[in-house]
Amino acid sequence: MACDRDHLKFNLAALAARGVFLGTSSWKYPGWFGQLYERDRYIWRGKFSNARFERLCLAEYSQVFKTVSVDAAYYQFPTGPWLESMVSQVPDDFQFTLKVTDEITLKRFPNLPRFGRRAGKPNEHFLNADLFASAFLHACEPFRARLGVLMFEFSQFHSGDFARGREFVAALDEFLAKLPRGWRYGVELRNRNFLQPEYFSVLTRHRAAHVFNSWQDMPPVDEQLALPGSRSTADFVAARFLLKPGRKYGDAVKQFSPYERVQDVYPAGRRAAAGLIKTALAGPAPGQAYVYVNNRLEGNALESIAAIVDEANAN
Repeated sequence: MACDRDHLKFNLAALAARGVFLGTSSWKYPGWFGQLYERDRYIWRGKFSNARFERLCLAEYSQVFKTVSVDAAYYQFPTGPWLESMVSQVPDDFQFTLKVTDEITLKRFPNLPRFGRRAGKPNEHFLNADLFASAFLHACEPFRARLGVLMFEFSQFHSGDFARGREFVAALDEFLAKLPRGWRYGVELRNRNFLQPEYFSVLTRHRAAHVFNSWQDMPPVDEQLALPGSRSTADFVAARFLLKPGRKYGDAVKQFSPYERVQDVYPAGRRAAAGLIKTALAGPAPGQAYVYVNNRLEGNALESIAAIVDEANAN
């Protein structure tokens, strides 16, 4: 289906007014020209400027959406000027969800060039609450009202990291207990066997949300929703629809780039997302829900979201 920009804008604004925020994971996609973005806006001296597009397209994005998940915060600690540069481009009712920097969430640095000499070595700052407060939250404090969820995304742990899931849960419990209150914290796992009652109990104790996530090796979101205690750990709900379970990230990039259209509809994912929205709206105190969709889910997040909203609005 094509994405009707005005129709989507109207529906997303209506949802946000009721505390349900639905957006994309990142936003700098030239494949969205003609659907969300107008290419002519980014012409400079007679030529399209990709640098201009990446610097300024958030303002155009926020004309339709009321939230976005900022993946860039995962790769380096945010700074005040960086956050201000984004906040200054969007309306006052826009919400940013930030992925917490991997300096806090990696148990061991992957063997990737960006980690240099630290590649393959243990991370001495894993679950360092003091570092998180000083290097991450400090910059966020002036923008607290503009921030949705602060998400701790944990890459898949191996047996050398934690022999048992309860060891991770104990470390997470200790970490969350040290965090400053008053923020919306979400925890996203990539180990399906960690989704045990003890994990949800720890989240409940600290009022942190389990981030329901559609990912390669994770159970489908509807199965995560069915787990006892998974829905009620916090006073808000968070979800990220990133990949169809069973599909590798690299395969999705090759198949779907440059993300101009949906190529592989994932009905179960759409139903789960629509169900989350319906549940949030039907509760005794409607809201707060933060739901994000990635281009790698079906090929084009804009069309996916339009379909999800229509399904959520259907009787």
